[in-house]
Amino acid sequence: MEILKVENLSKTYGSGEARVDALKHVSFSMQRGEFGMVVGVSGSGKSTLLNCIGGLDEASAGKVFLNGQDLFAMGENERTIFRRQNIGFIFQSFHLIPELNVEQNIIFPLLLDYKKPDQGRVDEILQVLGLENRRKHLPGQLSGGQQQRVAIGRALITRPALVLADEPTGNLDSQSSQDVMDLLCKASRHYQQTVLMITHNRNLTASANRVFRVADGELSELGGASE
Repeated sequence: MEILKVENLSKTYGSGEARVDALKHVSFSMQRGEFGMVVGVSGSGKSTLLNCIGGLDEASAGKVFLNGQDLFAMGENERTIFRRQNIGFIFQSFHLIPELNVEQNIIFPLLLDYKKPDQGRVDEILQVLGLENRRKHLPGQLSGGQQQRVAIGRALITRPALVLADEPTGNLDSQSSQDVMDLLCKASRHYQQTVLMITHNRNLTASANRVFRVADGELSELGGASE
């Protein structure tokens, strides 16, 4: 089942001599449960691609379809609600709310939509994350790796069709990085969520079903990690 379809996506900043073509006619699609990674040097357009796919940044041209819904045909408020309910974001910076404990941070997206959390679902995610004994801890009482696990839990709690991860291991040591990769793989395979992750670390691409490269704003597919 096709979850994500990107058609002829372009993003331009500035004009004249200051014009920068951050993305150039990018097209690809992803199926349910696929784990894709995007590699490329700094400034190649990787984060711009993720931000446009997630509706955080508006494309200059082209379309993004998620579950058949045209993201840029929506008004800003409609897109904000749709994004919150259908896309999970994981960033290099954890963006946790310091006054809320682990469990409260994880369920926060549900509360924004006035939804009652399913305690069984919350308990399952805490178990998968290895945070059952940390559920009442504040972010300041956790290691960096543990905080990133909380951020992953927050991204998964709404059962989003698509998880977008921008350098989620960038601030972590090698063991915590591997833990994060294991969790994202589990999200893809166990929960059948589509994951698209940016990384500069090519060693991590072994976990992916598909690997893409962005260079000078153009996307090419390098194939599966096993190829």
